[in-house]
Amino acid sequence: MTDTPMTDPIEETPTRDSIARRTVLVATGATAATLAVGVAVSESSTTPTTETADTAPVAAAAVCTLTKEMTEGPYYLDGQYVRADITEGKTGFPLKLALTVVDDDTCATISNALVEIWHCDALGEYSGYVGNNGHSEPDSGTFLRGGVLTNSSGVANITTVYPGWYRGRCVHIHVKVHVNVTLTSDGSFTGGTELHTGQLFFDETVTAKVGALSPYSANTVTRTTLAQDSIYDDGGAASGLLTLTALGSSPTAGYTGTLTLGVER
Repeated sequence: MTDTPMTDPIEETPTRDSIARRTVLVATGATAATLAVGVAVSESSTTPTTETADTAPVAAAAVCTLTKEMTEGPYYLDGQYVRADITEGKTGFPLKLALTVVDDDTCATISNALVEIWHCDALGEYSGYVGNNGHSEPDSGTFLRGGVLTNSSGVANITTVYPGWYRGRCVHIHVKVHVNVTLTSDGSFTGGTELHTGQLFFDETVTAKVGALSPYSANTVTRTTLAQDSIYDDGGAASGLLTLTALGSSPTAGYTGTLTLGVER
């Protein structure tokens, strides 16, 4: 397999036997750092499970545009942790996501929507599928996976690390938005309606700086750039391009990543 742009077989077909979808164990006490996205927001993973639309004004960064649907890919696993910190001790530069969910027709924010994400680690490996990108490491089956309910301002705050990359794909994060889910006693969720499946993308200038430093520089796979990617369509925020803000003077300090996800209700 070459590293030239292609219709990514890794996104289309698993290269190992599918792992049984499962419910994972409870995560307790995890909260995300408070971020500013036009309004002050905070998150708890134990808020009520019914879905409502806020009447308060949308955050200043909100865009009343339907966010483009994109492929789920082969690495999604049901029953993720409902938790605001999904790092599980994975090395990498901090990434504080603040994702605002809005009705694309009215711009009303949607509270108690479950926003879940999953992505590879610095070496391009997904939990549950470690080895597919040519690196050997422990596999918990759950690292860098999880979801959290949006708060009263429609914002989901999730703490993770800047993703790495794997063959044929640029740096990205997968995302789903569900409403009317039921939180379960084991820390997962059931039911609800899926409103959005998409991907989050990263500015190429930032990724180049991150990729040059450890632990990302240990990734032995040639990196596909944003412009070369077979999934990203250069659509900007409407196609999932995050707004990144540095948390310090060096990439090692990490970034905040903000985006408004416009969904069809």
